[in-house]
Amino acid sequence: MAALLYAFLSVVGVSLITMVGLFSFFIKDEYLKKALPFLVAFAVGSLLGDAFIHLIPGAVEELGAGLEVSLLVIGGIIVSFIVEKIIHWRHCHVMYGSIEHCRDHSHHTHFHAHEPLRWMNLIADGVHNFIDGVVIGASYLVSVPVGLATTLAVVFHEVPQELGDFGILMHTGLSKARALWYNFLFGLTSVVGAVLVVVIGKAVEELIPLMLPFAAGSFVYIASSDLIPELQKEVRVQQSVLQLAAFLLGIAIMVMLLLLE
Repeated sequence: MAALLYAFLSVVGVSLITMVGLFSFFIKDEYLKKALPFLVAFAVGSLLGDAFIHLIPGAVEELGAGLEVSLLVIGGIIVSFIVEKIIHWRHCHVMYGSIEHCRDHSHHTHFHAHEPLRWMNLIADGVHNFIDGVVIGASYLVSVPVGLATTLAVVFHEVPQELGDFGILMHTGLSKARALWYNFLFGLTSVVGAVLVVVIGKAVEELIPLMLPFAAGSFVYIASSDLIPELQKEVRVQQSVLQLAAFLLGIAIMVMLLLLE
């Protein structure tokens, strides 16, 4: 029971990191709007950095550098593609009654560029937070000091990730309050992961090596399919250079976090 209590308190604390977007309430809307493209670029760097620097190498360490990891990464990309298609189809039938009518009106709607991205990011973030919760819960089963050390590592890792997620949600048109709420809500999947691994044990923990490359595939899909095309719409040289700097900063932070582990 002690392990469950410690794990629960730790993941609740980690979930509160999703509220990093509170800083936005102290920034004027006009300045925040100008900063959003750079937060999106930072999110791209964080997502790709997390996928290729943390998640995939972690999976290779557990499963080996074989076909299994590659197929799981591709599986994450394929499932993300299917989920996004389903979101598009659902919207088309709800709003326009058919795919054909939806296509006719697609140039008038804000939805097609943003609504699928919003839900894709939330789903992927929920999976990632669930993995974090499982890792934290499993570490407390070893000992309290190991659990605390793991929680601290997750905290450092989550801050840039959640900052990028908040920027993505704002970019999709959500208000500050709704972006914070959605981010926090999907952050609570870490609580579910921690509780499951402490209560059920090894059965959940053994899924981590399979979930890591799958989550990586989802991150690669979101960054490459949804976010980078948005950044490519900016053609001004100065703004493009600043976006690239934010992109590289996201990657650099993921590298630094790896070196600090």
